[in-house]
Amino acid sequence: MQVPGERPGAVLEADDHVVVRLQDRTRPLAWDLHYRVPTGGDLLERWTEFHHTGTAVDGDILLLRYASAHWPLPQRPAWRIGSVHGGWSREGCLDRSALPVGETVLGSRRGHTGHHANPWATLDAGEAGEEHGEVWNVALAASGSWRLTAQRTAAGRTGVVAGEGHEGIELRLAPGGTHRTAVSLALYTERGFGGSSRAFHHHLRTHVLPHPEELRPVLYNSWEATSFAVNEENQVALAKRAAALGAELFVLDDGWFRGRDDDRAGLGDWTPHPHRFPRGLRPLADEVHRLGMAFGLWVEPEMVNVDSDLYRRHPDWVLHLPDRTATELRNQLVLDFSRPEVTDWALAWLRRLVADNAVDFLKWDFNRSFSEAGAPGPVPDARRVHVEHARGVHQVLDRLRADFPCLRVEACAGGGGRVDPAVLARADQVWASDNTDAVDRLIVQHGFSQLYPAGVMSAWVTDSPNPLTGRVVPLRFRFHSAMAGVLGIGGDLTRWTEAELAEAGRLVRVYKDIRPVVQQGTQFRLLGPGEGPLTAVQYLDASGERAVVLVWRPGTTFGPPLPPLRLRGLAPADRYRDDDTGQEWSGATLMGFGLPLPDLPPGDCASALIRLRRVDGRGRSARPVRPDGPAVAHDATGIPNAQRPQRKEERGIG
Repeated sequence: MQVPGERPGAVLEADDHVVVRLQDRTRPLAWDLHYRVPTGGDLLERWTEFHHTGTAVDGDILLLRYASAHWPLPQRPAWRIGSVHGGWSREGCLDRSALPVGETVLGSRRGHTGHHANPWATLDAGEAGEEHGEVWNVALAASGSWRLTAQRTAAGRTGVVAGEGHEGIELRLAPGGTHRTAVSLALYTERGFGGSSRAFHHHLRTHVLPHPEELRPVLYNSWEATSFAVNEENQVALAKRAAALGAELFVLDDGWFRGRDDDRAGLGDWTPHPHRFPRGLRPLADEVHRLGMAFGLWVEPEMVNVDSDLYRRHPDWVLHLPDRTATELRNQLVLDFSRPEVTDWALAWLRRLVADNAVDFLKWDFNRSFSEAGAPGPVPDARRVHVEHARGVHQVLDRLRADFPCLRVEACAGGGGRVDPAVLARADQVWASDNTDAVDRLIVQHGFSQLYPAGVMSAWVTDSPNPLTGRVVPLRFRFHSAMAGVLGIGGDLTRWTEAELAEAGRLVRVYKDIRPVVQQGTQFRLLGPGEGPLTAVQYLDASGERAVVLVWRPGTTFGPPLPPLRLRGLAPADRYRDDDTGQEWSGATLMGFGLPLPDLPPGDCASALIRLRRVDGRGRSARPVRPDGPAVAHDATGIPNAQRPQRKEERGIG
């Protein structure tokens, strides 16, 4: 807060960062510019706090245009901007193009980060590659509407302004009021786009994620198997098959609550469906736990159907403008989470749901954007919900996780519609896209990896032909695509053949072996989608002992044999052995000449997984290895014992 008598422009030392204090000469408005370099990191964090320093005589102040930070860039002959674009089920399409003179604006007016963009951008002088060249990266930890504006003048000056909201968003400060912006993050590297990504991955794991030390469990989700036709009997049948495959977490998706026979009713009435679950959800949860898995539930707390008891009681709780009719999308409206009475209601039923049903995991969904979005109060700040709704969501998640320290959360918004560092401070993983087509997912996952690590990216193996695209893809390719992140299974296991179930079980065991390397290791994008006939990614564990390489060939091409795949990050003088074939190469050979590609099956959608382990001078592995990976002990939650956080009673917390 403003210190009486302190001179404007003062530079203060806060607990862990620097603050520059400024004062408007003509208005009772002060603002503090905060600068912080997290311990051991390469990133700089910036945010701004605004303070109304006047009295009631001065009246309120409207913040019409404000930002978290302006990031000035050095002069270069030319600039290129990189970002992702797309839409629902085609998120994360990476684009790099010349930055023109003027303003280039990336943003969202939708009340969430959006499927069409994500709040980050890279800038380079047009010369950077994956592993070389100068790259500047700017991101914003904002889960509502947002804007990044890259400015380039004719004189060669370039910079990026990052902030919440968009034009038309006005925030009212009463005397004594304060507003703190979202945090903006930025970094500079000479190691190309891959170096930029790895620095962000390290920052998110070290300073943002709630439990980065945990390995995320293999989950099974019942949505594509049963849709809304869920009941206790068919969920138990699926849970038994999922457990037999090695799943560690069973998630009951949409359709479990009162009135939810389709998507036209029920949202807001969060009690078990009396006909589908006449005994409630606890018997299913107990059976899932008995099978050795954790129990998860799908919820959509921010939404309401008009056909619901909640809407009939509180029609005023939805986002609306007084002179506009609220438009339903997906047959639902958005509840106003900027209002304390709404967030208090949501927190109360979520607490009951988790406690009464021994819920270990929530899949928190958000399936539509804002429209006619307003809030009660004076007209000038009616659209503050574009910023404050997301902050209400953050508060609910913070309070819920404080009450249930063992609860884990997956953030979802019709796929990847709400992904940013602020969400990752409150979620253990995110659902990157509703598109589970294993070929399309390579594009989604490539764009996702530009900022976010593989250990938070939930990816499923679903049925073939794919429910969305109709593409026929072999089971092995589908698994290899999903094994590049947090493996999940979402197909109808009652229709899988015995051969498919056996192959799936083997691949789950292989994934559990490589899971520490994929989820917590360093990622190298060897070949991106569209760079040639192959797409490939490599992971290296922190010790440098193990490397995992995934290779995909989506389509068949005629031509000469494909060249070896040059790996990265290995020790040149050390030797590495293929766990499955026993072949050995030096690190210098694998990074210089390259890894000889294994024989891929003929036809479209062929893939391979290679596990490499560093060996000593006598050709011995540093640790013994089993063909399908080491056995891992699990408790009743399905989470490996070594990774499961202690429950509340085990910690001695009252």
